[in-house]
Amino acid sequence: MSDSKTLRPVIESTPRQARPTQNVHGWERIGSVAGGVIMVGKGLRRGGIFGLLQVAIGGVALTRGFTGHSSLKDKLEQGRQEMNSLRTKIERAGDELKNLKTKAQAGAEKATKTTG
Repeated sequence: MSDSKTLRPVIESTPRQARPTQNVHGWERIGSVAGGVIMVGKGLRRGGIFGLLQVAIGGVALTRGFTGHSSLKDKLEQGRQEMNSLRTKIERAGDELKNLKTKAQAGAEKATKTTG
């Protein structure tokens, strides 16, 4: 009655995620690090809930400066790209509509001339 199957642990390997691209460069990175250090220092000196909030914000700024990546900036850029894509589609649709209108007017004029 014993099952002779051996149990092998199943370890699912997660694909390695590529490092996020750097989207914060130069002075922006330096400013993030400097601002983060200032915010953490002020938050630690202040204490309390507002000090903790300052430390958290400073930590985010430090992370942004050290890694050179900002998720918020990524989302804003994606939104900008989607908006530009939609604008292009709308402009194309407008051009097609103008073309159809011109063809319809030409057809109507031709029909009027042949019947009149």
